[in-house]
Amino acid sequence: MSLFYVARYQGPEAAAAAGPEGAEAGAHGRARALLERLQSRARERQQQREPAPTEAAAPTEPATRKRRRPRRRRRLNGAESGSPEARQGKRRKADGEDAGAGVCLAESSEDAPGEPSSGSSEDAPGEPSSGSSEKAPGERSASAEAAPDGPLVPGLVLGGFGRRKAPKVQPFLPRWLAEPSCVRKNVNEDLVPIEDIPEVHPDLQKQLRAHGISSYFPVQAAVIPALLESAACGFLVGRGGYRPSDLCVSAPTGSGKTLAFVIPVVQALLSRVVCHIRALVVLPTKELAQQVSKVFNIYTDATPLRVSLITGQKSLAKEQESLVQKTADGYRCLADIVVATPGRLVDHIDQTPGFNLQQLRFLVIDEADRMIDSMHQSWLPRVVAAAFQSEDPADPCALLQRRQAQAVTAASTCCPQMPLQKLLFSATLTQNPEKLQQLGLHQPRLFSTGLAHRGLEDTDGDGDSGKYAFPVGLTHHYVPCSLSSKPLVVLHLVLEMGFSRVLCFTNSRENSHRLFLLVQAFGGVDVAEFSSRYGPGQRRRILKQFEQGKIQLLISTDATARGIDVRGVELVVNYDAPQYLRTYVHRAGRTARAGKTGQAFTLLLRVQERRFLQMLTEAGVPELRRHELSSKLLQALVPRYEEALSQLEESIKEEHKQRAA
Repeated sequence: MSLFYVARYQGPEAAAAAGPEGAEAGAHGRARALLERLQSRARERQQQREPAPTEAAAPTEPATRKRRRPRRRRRLNGAESGSPEARQGKRRKADGEDAGAGVCLAESSEDAPGEPSSGSSEDAPGEPSSGSSEKAPGERSASAEAAPDGPLVPGLVLGGFGRRKAPKVQPFLPRWLAEPSCVRKNVNEDLVPIEDIPEVHPDLQKQLRAHGISSYFPVQAAVIPALLESAACGFLVGRGGYRPSDLCVSAPTGSGKTLAFVIPVVQALLSRVVCHIRALVVLPTKELAQQVSKVFNIYTDATPLRVSLITGQKSLAKEQESLVQKTADGYRCLADIVVATPGRLVDHIDQTPGFNLQQLRFLVIDEADRMIDSMHQSWLPRVVAAAFQSEDPADPCALLQRRQAQAVTAASTCCPQMPLQKLLFSATLTQNPEKLQQLGLHQPRLFSTGLAHRGLEDTDGDGDSGKYAFPVGLTHHYVPCSLSSKPLVVLHLVLEMGFSRVLCFTNSRENSHRLFLLVQAFGGVDVAEFSSRYGPGQRRRILKQFEQGKIQLLISTDATARGIDVRGVELVVNYDAPQYLRTYVHRAGRTARAGKTGQAFTLLLRVQERRFLQMLTEAGVPELRRHELSSKLLQALVPRYEEALSQLEESIKEEHKQRAA
């Protein structure tokens, strides 16, 4: 039973009359009296719940011994009262009664402290009370132990906790992410002459000069020697017999990342004798795959190496003819370097006989952040499984076959085998270790144009704040406008500001199509649309015409925002504000490439301004300029614009009729 020590405070007149010593003694007396009264009330309630003793009961025992509670017989569903279940139920009920008595102590604390205790008046003067009969005569009572001798100390008050902000738990960042190899990002001032990297093959240096390249960009000067060093002992065995480290490269758009892996991969495979798939480059879009395949063809033109492109633009049978050839004793590989999209690559792994990745040496993943987002397609586990697929141990080439070790030990690394090195490239490479863990990197090494020592606070869920680098020659603008004036702002930028090549991005295919029809109805602008409404061949022709200057305004979805290198883009317009920072980085990166200058304009509604400005400020944009357009500047375009709107409405109605038919 819990005992409560309660002190009642006197009024100011009584406390002044009694003095300090009398007030203290009176307080102790009243407290003890109240405590005894509470105990007696608890005993009375407990006795009321107990049944009255019968005449046949045993004679009463001395007061010093604890009295036994008389047994009550109760029949529960025909079970005997002496069963173990019945005894346990009685014990639980008795415990509940004791707890109820403790609660009654708190309820009776509202009585006046000056009244005498009922328990002390019922007992005889010479006999101990029933509440104290449980203790031996020589022991002190519970009330004597509970009553303090000194002044009362105020007890702890529950509640009153102030709201405090919990400290943020910082995750542990791997060292290779926290301390990357710093790469300079100024492609105009930090150029490295070709002669300063003698590891590059003379024939490749000759090819570079033939295409007007006399210096390496900073990213190329850092990555090319590292890759050539890992392949210094040939592509069959890693340096010193050990597996080389995987490389991750995070650099701005237009900084030369494609050439950074094309040159070392081609040079490492120059000494090959038998044609096998040694390098596999995986990209997210068909247009980007075509662009990378074109660069590989340029630098393998004078070599025996063969490049194959599999993106689904041709039939599966046509692509199979460029990959394998059936012979009398099996299949013969026809490609050394394969450039593919993930979906088409998995199709060939499943359906193309003789398609073998067991001799794969380089796995290049371009636009790695988007490829990680598409990991739900499970293309990477399929590729790794095909690369480590075991064959007959009696095969004469079984000595160099790969074997996936469960743990890296001395025994697992002593056997020579062809290494599989993964190379990741992106302008917006994620810094989230959980996402990078999906790639199964081996002792990775990071090359980044960001800070050399990155703090943990810079790597939140997606790690957007302050980690992406922008081209040095890129100027950022935003135009506050209303929804109805957006097309007028685009027309003003194209017609009045004199840009010859403008790339305009929208968030959906429907928005790009309607804007294309509106500008076409307005007239005076050579406009084209680039979206999934057109096939691969049509999109390729549109890009070629835009690069040649035959198209002044190209309205596109985010299909061209990833890695597409279109020369001469002077202005990028975000007709629809990007929702994510990565989208803005890739859109704006279509201009100011390879050290040139460019501008990026974003049209913002009033409700979008605050979030967009905060996003770019946290991303470390050097300067974001506000570009105001008054209504007077747009007034001259309003008459023709209203006519174009009426024509747009008719065009949309005709399209709906054609679809319904």
